[in-house]
Order: sequence, then structure tokens, then C-alpha cells
Amino acid sequence: MIIDKNIESWNPKEIKKMDTKTLFKRFKETKNSKIREELIERHLYIAEILSKKYTNRGIDYDDIYQVASIGLIYAIDRYDVDKGFEFSSFATPTIIGEIKKYFRDKGWTIRVPRRIQELSKKINNAKMVLSQELQRTPTVEDIAEYLNSTEEEILEAMEGSKVYTPQSLDVAYDSNGDDKDVNLADIIGEEDTYFNRIENNDFLKRSMEKLNEMEKKILIERYFNNKTQVSIANELNISQMTVSRVEKKIIEKFRKEMKKTLG
Repeated sequence: MIIDKNIESWNPKEIKKMDTKTLFKRFKETKNSKIREELIERHLYIAEILSKKYTNRGIDYDDIYQVASIGLIYAIDRYDVDKGFEFSSFATPTIIGEIKKYFRDKGWTIRVPRRIQELSKKINNAKMVLSQELQRTPTVEDIAEYLNSTEEEILEAMEGSKVYTPQSLDVAYDSNGDDKDVNLADIIGEEDTYFNRIENNDFLKRSMEKLNEMEKKILIERYFNNKTQVSIANELNISQMTVSRVEKKIIEKFRKEMKKTLG
């Protein structure tokens, strides 16, 4: 099959009708801008989900979303569909990497010298090490001695770090008299559902592309709109037995697709 690399003349409606896997193959072969735009549009939800994960950390959501979208574009440009990886699995670390890089570069609400930033990181590490060694919260003198710095330098860095809003999950808090300090991760830590949501969305989209119109209709009405088989049968003017048979067929298709995904 000969592929026309000058796809600028292709009808955008035709591009939208193509499944995602085909679009990635065409983009790999042509690097066409229209296909690239369509792929970006289809996967912006990944950037949105990952951006929300980093909200309330001192940087506006819109700025994070823009950075995540750039990371998405990088991922689309580098993705090789022939290697067999799901795009969401490939794109997620790329996008998160861009977001974390942005936080490192822009997270300080007031620009402070690089020396202060670097010393601040060392202080956080020193606090963790010394807390274990000394079995208490280390003093400024303890930290200065450990890092071979002066107390004035330690205090300067600690004051400077206060303008950095995102905090390390390893930062320790006084436990009000208890022997053991409490880490921030112990307070706010919870299971992250975003990555599973991305994978599930991709699986559902890919599987639905293989269903006919009746199957799609029954799937949406049953599992998204919570309608009974009887109401769906009446709406489509078919028997309840037919709806039940089609539903079982859909489940079997999804099972086969899941086996392919899991290898």
C-alpha cells in the first residue's frame, strides 16, 4: 500500500474517523501536522488528569496543564506504536517528568540563589539522617556540623526555603511530645488512582472501537446510564433475550481484549 505523505489535502473528517493506532502509524510514516493535532486532542485528558494531581502546591493549575500538554506533545513525537506499548504507559512518565522539572525550575515563589536552593536540599537530607542517628530532632548546630557549614549559612538556607511552596513528602513534623516525628507522607499519603484511570480509559476506548453501533448503544445504556435490559429492549424494539445475548458478547470481547493487553 502506497501512503501519500502529503496528507495536507486529506479531509480532517477522515482523519477523525481513523482509530488511534492507525493514526500513530500514519504519523510515524508522515510526521503530518494534522494527524499530530488529532493525536494531541485525543490524549489531552492524560495531561489534564496528571495536572490535577499536582494542584495546590503553589503553582497555578493552568501553568501546570500547559507544561503537561508540552510533555504530551513530546511523548507523541517520540512514541513508536510498533514496539507494542500502550501510549498512556509511555506518555505518563514523560509528562510527569516535565511537570517535576517545571516545579524544580519555577517552584520558588521568590528567586533565591542556586547556592541556597542546593543547601536547602542538603539540609532536608541531613535532618532525616541526624534524626535517626540522634533519635531526636536535630538542632541548627547539629546540621551545621554535619554539613560542615556555619550556623548562619544553615539559618539563611532554612529561611530561604520557606518561599518554596511544594514541600518534600519526607519533611518531618514535631509529634507534640511523642518520641517519633511524623513525616508529611504519613499524613497525606493515599493510594493514587489516576494512573489506573488513564489505563482504564484507554482500554475502554480501544475496546469500544471494535463494537458495532448496537453493541455500543447497549454498553452505554447498561453500564453508563444504568438502564435495565427491559428498558433497553423497548427502546431498541428488540427482545430482552437479544439484549442479554449482545451484552454477553460484549463482555466476551472485552475479556479477549484484556488478555491481549496483559500479554
